[in-house]
Amino acid sequence: MTVTAGLPPLTLYRRDGCCLCDGLEQRLRELEPRPELVLVDVASDPALEARYGLEIPVLAVVMAHQLQELPRVSPRLSGAALDRWLRKCLAALSDAPESA
Repeated sequence: MTVTAGLPPLTLYRRDGCCLCDGLEQRLRELEPRPELVLVDVASDPALEARYGLEIPVLAVVMAHQLQELPRVSPRLSGAALDRWLRKCLAALSDAPESA
């Protein structure tokens, strides 16, 4: 897994024309150093649309070989505060016991 500044690649579930999605993508791309970001358009897959349709944007990460969704990101978080929030969420996921 490629890691940028201690952050694993992040997956952003989004839809074209979603202002919250665009805003989160922009704030993530403004982080220094910039984390690897995988964009997934939920409209491209009926299963993703059914799962995430009304919940977007959804940020997720692969931890322990499983896709883990992060808590909803406040639209007010940016810059250093967003970086701290991401690191806190990722630390909590890595400290969580693995399911059997």
